Amino acid sequence: MKTKTKGILAYLLITFGGAWAVWVLLWLLGVSVSRTSLQFQLLTLPVEFSPALAAIIVRLWVTHEGFADAGLRLYLRRKWSYYVFALFLPLFVMAGIVALAALLRVGQPDFSFHRALALLYPGLTISPPMLLGVALSPLLLALVQTPILWGEEFGWRSYLQLRLLSERPLLAALATGLIWGLWHAPVILLGYEHYTNVWVGLFTFPVLTVLLSIIFGWLRLRTGSIWSASLAHSAFNSIGGAFTGLLFLGGADFALVGSNGILAWIPLGAVCAWIVFTGQLKPQGISPLPHYAAVSS
Repeated sequence: MKTKTKGILAYLLITFGGAWAVWVLLWLLGVSVSRTSLQFQLLTLPVEFSPALAAIIVRLWVTHEGFADAGLRLYLRRKWSYYVFALFLPLFVMAGIVALAALLRVGQPDFSFHRALALLYPGLTISPPMLLGVALSPLLLALVQTPILWGEEFGWRSYLQLRLLSERPLLAALATGLIWGLWHAPVILLGYEHYTNVWVGLFTFPVLTVLLSIIFGWLRLRTGSIWSASLAHSAFNSIGGAFTGLLFLGGADFALVGSNGILAWIPLGAVCAWIVFTGQLKPQGISPLPHYAAVSS
């Protein structure tokens, strides 16, 4: 077995085995699966880092390739525009979802956030300073959670997506996205992603992860840093998730209007089309891969 193939198989075994074992264990223990459950969030932190842990183990002890191409530096001064793009991408996606929901008449956004806050916090007196805090907190959360989402991106984008079909970055993004979507299967079935029908979510979620793999992979390649993809992932989760909830909670089906819903495919697909058809999904500014990784297995 070639070294690259051995590394990829070892990575997938560790990543899937570690994450799925934790999720199944929490289910067996009866832990509440919810984004608002602090207990669940803390207990699943090892899952967030299982892709990074797998990549580190493989790099050090399976393929012995080290970290020359790992993209650990920020390059913030030279590549700052990509970081701005990463942070504000979810706002573009949210604008697309709002426009499509209105056009298709599948949801009525509440720009005052009162409907969502009344459902989340019954009896709470809502003041302008509170609304400002609610609006700004997802932006701050995106920055705070970036090191946590590095735990996924260092594995998916800085290991697997660079190794899998490495000569064809678009196909690498498609394949990685499908695998990444499958990796989420247990937590989708447990209801964490808030799909009304978890079986629909199981088959639609990989579409989202494919689109995000193209965008996150492009950020990784264009900046030479995994931190740009980590910021984009964190921003999409925190900003996208928060604002779709604040706008549509109690007013639409999140399988359609959620940040992981079907309408999000349209603005994300537009970004992906721009990346692909302008020829931007090409390696730039990263250290060369180890020789074996550039050869098809």
